[in-house]
Amino acid sequence: MRLRFGYGLNGFTDHRLPDALALLADLGYDGVALTLDHGHLDPFAPDLPGRTRLVGELLSRHGLAVVVETGGRYVLDPRRKHEPTVVSDDDRDRRVDLLERAIRVAGEIGSPAVSFWSGIAPAGASTQELWLRVEDAVARLLPLAETHGIDLALEPEPGMFVERIADVVELRRRLGDPTRLRLTVDVGHLRCTEDADPAACVRAAGGLIANVQIDDMRRGVHEHLPFGEGEVDFPPVLAALAAVPFDGLVAVELPRHSHAAPALAAASLDFLRAAERAAQHLHHERRPQEVRR
Repeated sequence: MRLRFGYGLNGFTDHRLPDALALLADLGYDGVALTLDHGHLDPFAPDLPGRTRLVGELLSRHGLAVVVETGGRYVLDPRRKHEPTVVSDDDRDRRVDLLERAIRVAGEIGSPAVSFWSGIAPAGASTQELWLRVEDAVARLLPLAETHGIDLALEPEPGMFVERIADVVELRRRLGDPTRLRLTVDVGHLRCTEDADPAACVRAAGGLIANVQIDDMRRGVHEHLPFGEGEVDFPPVLAALAAVPFDGLVAVELPRHSHAAPALAAASLDFLRAAERAAQHLHHERRPQEVRR
């Protein structure tokens, strides 16, 4: 199965949205990961429905698929990065409101999922209280997600309360394994925080995966790196995604590299296509061994 590669627009913040979409389409990307923020699609500026329709028209014109992301740094508070979150001591309703807007945007522009994370645990809050806060927020979002046919793709984020895939599985258990609550996998995060290697993590998560971000990273260091600058072995990861199988976007996630976006987007796609070819060779080499077993 051919994987579909996208590029995260949080790595194109120095470009106007029409220019970024045109450039990525010309390079041959299949889609984009669209972060709701002040630059490309502000979720709080006037006439969100009208502006969302225009974005949908641009995506359609360029033949680009899309997945909605919600990790903008100062969308809710100009002084505190990423705050408030669903685990904050106060103003959690503002984060839920942002996620509700994201679900509606996703439904309008054809995104199958909304990616989000839990936030950093505030000092003094007990683990049980933090679980209750996450449960409450997600339980409130699930009916709207179901109405719009959108998956809530929770991303384990290094240093946040929900940090590992096992935490997403635990949240699903606490909520009765809702179909619409699924997983965002960031391949770099797998190398950074998980015990198993990234390919094994992908195979174990299987059909729970609703969204994939891809970048390089080193063990224990949460820094999104261009391909080849970290420790991830990509062909086995891509082979695992194809085997799951995962048919959504595999979107490059380099949010601190907008200064070099055009060249880096071109190089990233070349790298991923080469890694995919290597992954196909891995698959063909393993099949005779499987038959002998």
